[in-house]
This record gives sequence, C-alpha cells and structure tokens, in this order.
Amino acid sequence: MEYLLVILGIICILVGVIGSILPGLPGPPISYLGLLLLHWTRFAQFSVNMLVIWAIIIIVVSVIDYVVPIWGTKKFGGTRAGVRGSTIGLIVGVILLPMLGIVLGPFGLFGILGGPFIGALIGERYAGQNSQQATRAAFGSFIGFLAGTFMKVAVAFVLAFYFFRALFQAIF
Repeated sequence: MEYLLVILGIICILVGVIGSILPGLPGPPISYLGLLLLHWTRFAQFSVNMLVIWAIIIIVVSVIDYVVPIWGTKKFGGTRAGVRGSTIGLIVGVILLPMLGIVLGPFGLFGILGGPFIGALIGERYAGQNSQQATRAAFGSFIGFLAGTFMKVAVAFVLAFYFFRALFQAIF
C-alpha cells in the first residue's frame, strides 16, 4: 500500500508541475497532495508546521493566481474580456498546436506564451477597445499571466524538491 501511495505521490508531483503551466489543472494543490501522500508513508514524515505553512502558501498562491492577471489587465487599461481572452488563448495555444503536431520548438513555446497575449488582444478588441488600448491591455494581461504562472511553477518545484529529497533520503 505504501508503494502505491509513493507512486501516486510521484504522479501528483509531476502533474502538479505540469498543471502549474497549463490551465485547468490546479498545479500547486496537486503537488501538495503528492507531498501529503508521501507523508502518509514510512518514507517521509514532514512536520505539522511545514504541512500547515505549505497549505497556507498553496491557498495564497491559488488566490493570487486569479487576481494577478485581472490586476495586470486593469493596470494597463483592460477589461474582463482581455482576461477571458488570455485564458482562452492559452488553452487554444496549448491544445491546438500539439494536435497539429507542433509540440516542441518555437511553435510550442508560442502556444504557451503567445496564446495568452493574442487571446487577450482579441478579447479586448471584441470588447470595443481600439488597437492601441487593446495591445496595452493584452500586454498587461500577459504580464499578469506570466507572474501567476511563475509563482505556481516556483511553488510546484519547491514541493517537488521536498518530495524527492525526502524520498531519496529514505531509500538511500
């Protein structure tokens, strides 16, 4: 049973890191679940303080992740349509390009980075903004998206570090 928890924990850590970049998957909470799964085995015993502090960090980062793109868009004069467009652009960029067979290279990076910008730009134009205002708001939404993604990725990698360090110390 413990080995099953370890395998599920590894899967959660990996999905959590991926989910920190891709929309629709709550990356840091999934990574935290992986840490908890390892904690429930004989391979690692994390302190209650550490688990509580990380739970608080996960909640704060999850809330901030929703606020930062909106703040960035509004700071640069955008609307909710820009935020929605940014999210749709990311989803289309991540799903459409791999379906076309373009997984790696500059086009895959374009889907992840360019999708939110183009989506926000289209959303702002749809909301009636002129080209200059739409571009400025799209840039703000893109910066907010990058800031939120950076926070989630950083948290997921730190949780992965704690997970694998504890696991390797128990094994070796």
